[in-house]
Amino acid sequence: MQNPDTTSLATRSAGTRWLGLLGFIVVAGAAGFVGNLLQGDDVGARYLTFDRPAWAPPQEAFGIVWPILYLLIGIAGWRVWRSAGGLRAASLPLGLWGAQLVLNAIWPGVFFGINEFGLAIPVIVALAVAVVATIVAFARVDRIAAWLLVPYLVWILYAAALNVALWVMN
Repeated sequence: MQNPDTTSLATRSAGTRWLGLLGFIVVAGAAGFVGNLLQGDDVGARYLTFDRPAWAPPQEAFGIVWPILYLLIGIAGWRVWRSAGGLRAASLPLGLWGAQLVLNAIWPGVFFGINEFGLAIPVIVALAVAVVATIVAFARVDRIAAWLLVPYLVWILYAAALNVALWVMN
């Protein structure tokens, strides 16, 4: 009989794999939930009061884009976990994945929660660097997982540019 500690993820039950997927999606979504708590109330209304560049997204875009991105982030983390054979085998890429989620949760608190647009810039730059590092680490384990994070990186870079523009304009 095989030792359960050495059983690879590939041979585990489908139920275990799907619970793993659900867990990664929940963890990714939790970053968004924490970010929402830290940003405070009436963010949509406050966003509309800012002087914004012409290329700023409409307020409604955030509620559409972020859930999709958190789903992709969760799936990417799960794919690396599965491909590498567990948390221990994927400690570096999943550690980076967790770090970028922490920065993801902090940024709204700095930008909206305490209204420090200038202070939010280094946070979002650190987030972008962490996402790039995560993509590189994921690519070594699962290329699809790495590609799943590319839309997130694009959105973060766009948000960083918007962060700078709002800081300058307000």
